[in-house]
Amino acid sequence: MADTLNSLVLSVNETMNEIGMPQITEDQCRQFVGNGAKVLIREALKAGGDEELTRFEEAFEAYRRIFDANCTYEVKPYSGIPEMLRQMKKRGIKLGVLSNKPDRQAVHVVSEIFGGEIFDVVQGQKEGVPRKPDPTAALSIAGQFGIGPKETLYIGDSEVDGATGKAAGMDTILVSWGFRSKEVLREASPEWIVDRAEEIMDIIRGVKR
Repeated sequence: MADTLNSLVLSVNETMNEIGMPQITEDQCRQFVGNGAKVLIREALKAGGDEELTRFEEAFEAYRRIFDANCTYEVKPYSGIPEMLRQMKKRGIKLGVLSNKPDRQAVHVVSEIFGGEIFDVVQGQKEGVPRKPDPTAALSIAGQFGIGPKETLYIGDSEVDGATGKAAGMDTILVSWGFRSKEVLREASPEWIVDRAEEIMDIIRGVKR
């Protein structure tokens, strides 16, 4: 829903700089994200030469602090997303966000970028709750809306999201404007891959099959 790449690159590289490790590129960051903050830092450390992850605890503690201060840095909605969300709300559709980013930062980013009235539930990664692609959190959010997986449309931008939707038994849309190539998205076998936000509304209206 929002382009967060710059905030992630900045936070990882400030972390790496603080502990005296090499920085990562934007392309590397695109590949490392999607499985949560711990995986992101592990991959950044390995890319910098710490294959044994001897600096992990130090780096992760620094990253949590730095990302907390920079989680909205240059974050902006993708094209057409605010309009799409407003159309969904007018239709009475319940909207939720499920992120593998830490919960505190996920809630902050969504509130800062979209306000507090659009999404009914916003949930990031929490201790004790398995992260995506485990379907537990996705099914929990659907349950909070009083609906089952067959009544839920799961929208994401990565193979992790594709696996989450599949594991939850939810029809899944993957969008091509995120961090993964179409080839990677196709391998996840979603029901749809879309290139524009308007196509999501077509699917909801039953126009696009």
